[in-house]
Amino acid sequence: MAIKDWPQGEGPRDKLLAHGAGQLSDAELLAVLIRNGTSGQNALTTGRLLLNHFGGLRHLMSAAERQVCKIPGVGPVKYAQLQAAAEISKRISRENLQRGQILTNPDLTRDYLMRQLADRSYEVFALLLLDSQHRVIQFVELFRGTIDSASVYPREVVSLVLEKRAAAVIICHNHPSGVAEPSQADRRITERLKNALATIDVSLLDHMVVGDQEIVSFAERGWII
Repeated sequence: MAIKDWPQGEGPRDKLLAHGAGQLSDAELLAVLIRNGTSGQNALTTGRLLLNHFGGLRHLMSAAERQVCKIPGVGPVKYAQLQAAAEISKRISRENLQRGQILTNPDLTRDYLMRQLADRSYEVFALLLLDSQHRVIQFVELFRGTIDSASVYPREVVSLVLEKRAAAVIICHNHPSGVAEPSQADRRITERLKNALATIDVSLLDHMVVGDQEIVSFAERGWII
């Protein structure tokens, strides 16, 4: 049965308007975004199929178009609607950590980095550039691919820091495996960058490694002194 034929108040859109989006299940939220089903399959059923196939919202939103469009009832238009919703979420997070904000809330930083990096299928090495008051200057993705001691160049990091006139830096990268535990290579890179930044009197505040469910902070572990 099409959702429009359900009793009034029982459809996902009606529930959202009556009780708020927070009261909807993941499948119901997807149904609101997808809007229309197909012959013999309503939008809620399509939402459930998507969740079952990808194992949750995060993996669904980061999946490629060809993967998503294999699901019955999903085509390029519905894929575009899902991607627009995912991008809105990222931009809200970016506004929360906007230029000029003082980083006094570690949870805000973790939320921002998780939204930016957790779903990548490849490794990304990035810098969060701060001024002398630890206000945000810019978030910059500097390297992509397999991150190891040979692929991160301290001179490029130093050059960017000087260009942006940053006084402090938080470095971060993701582990596509989903496991946030830092490797020995991660620790070596951190030491090299800390020493390189010290030559220009810039503080390395932290190295944060992003996994599927958590972020490991070098500073919290006492690895950056």
